[in-house]
Amino acid sequence: MPVRFTPPYPIPHRSKSGFLTRFVRGWRSWLDVLFEKSYTMKLGEVHIPALSFYVANELPLVRRVLEEEVADFPKHGFLGGLLDPLIGNSVFAASGAEWAEQRAMVNPAFGHTALKRVFASMSAAVDDLVVRLGQEDLSVPVEIDPFVTHVAADIIFRTLFSRPLTEAESQEIYDGFHAYQKFAQRAVMLRLYRLPQLGYARRAEREARRIHTVFAAEVAGRFAATQLRGERGEDILQALIDARHPESGRVFTEAEVMEQISTIFLAGHETSASAITWALYLLARDPELQQQVRAEAGAGPLAYEDLRGMTVTRDVFRETLRLYPPVSFLVREVTCPVTMRDKQLKRGGMVVISPWLIQRNRHNFPEPHGFDPGRFTDPEQAGACRHAYLPFGKGPRLCVGAGFANQEALLAIAGVMRAFRLEPVAGDTPEPISRLTLRSRSGVRLRLTSTRDRVATSPVQAL
Repeated sequence: MPVRFTPPYPIPHRSKSGFLTRFVRGWRSWLDVLFEKSYTMKLGEVHIPALSFYVANELPLVRRVLEEEVADFPKHGFLGGLLDPLIGNSVFAASGAEWAEQRAMVNPAFGHTALKRVFASMSAAVDDLVVRLGQEDLSVPVEIDPFVTHVAADIIFRTLFSRPLTEAESQEIYDGFHAYQKFAQRAVMLRLYRLPQLGYARRAEREARRIHTVFAAEVAGRFAATQLRGERGEDILQALIDARHPESGRVFTEAEVMEQISTIFLAGHETSASAITWALYLLARDPELQQQVRAEAGAGPLAYEDLRGMTVTRDVFRETLRLYPPVSFLVREVTCPVTMRDKQLKRGGMVVISPWLIQRNRHNFPEPHGFDPGRFTDPEQAGACRHAYLPFGKGPRLCVGAGFANQEALLAIAGVMRAFRLEPVAGDTPEPISRLTLRSRSGVRLRLTSTRDRVATSPVQAL
């Protein structure tokens, strides 16, 4: 079956970039350094002054790194330069025994993300999103990114802190994270080439502090309430404060709780916001598919049990994650000299596993750059969907929030589709760039038309 259409992606260069050209192209986006063979090679190799990169695309190599020999390929220490100001040495960045200890302490907190338990708060946040969109001037295109970022951040904020996110807080996070990605990437590029960092690292740190300010007071206040007054909440923040290592009994310090909260919040909202934004753009290109999603969502309030039947919506989101994986490059460290295929990998080198490349490899998926939600019900592509599809990673470090992200995406997509018809803006094609996450360089603008006479008032706003 042919694909429905081919959405935008950076057309790869015909040949591998030279030393200086690679720096210039990577300065803007890591996707810009890719060339045609990047999408089909089994193991690539790039050497720059500070580091040797090995790009492992062959599926047996991917399994080896992410599933079979995990202890030999921990998170690369170079990742710290990119993420330390934001999340410190939290469960996302830690490796080895330290990661295992943190994961054992953090896991119980995710009981608060049980999908049925958070359904009502997710639904309320999506209802508020629909109201906010309906209050916009729909005679002109709407920049959809800030709205989707708000709902994704609002959902995780309610789960972390038991309260909604304000619009001012949301804007601060959106602006701060956008700036952080740009400054942190440029600092890392300069560091990779052993060049002066020109203040980019300091600017990234400043933006990280700006983001932390939004929820630092929540953490400090709850920590004090628990330790000094014995007051308790019922959310992830409280669960992290109460966490004990099952063997040693160790507890998190306030600074460590802040690092874990930062990780959960930033990973939990930014990746979802990226994927949902791209999903709405893809649906805007396909009115027939929009109608199928709208029909599947129905007219009445959605119940938790309704999600199981939203197969078209689920496949649209899966295909979105295949085409636009929010985290497009996963990096691991070579801890000892090792042989992969015909290459000797140097200790300290970086193994790159790229969902972007693997999921767009024509040897894995037919017409890989095309949009085709039907792939996920096609028996001939079942193997690829099982083995060459890794937007949430693979193995023991598989994203613990995958189910949470899928549920909020189904609700957000269904909510927007029921309220609006979407159209792309002629001549305004989004351009994917990869920094920390995959976003459009200049945002995503869509035309929205209400599917009903008026958007109902949010119960929250009616009080």
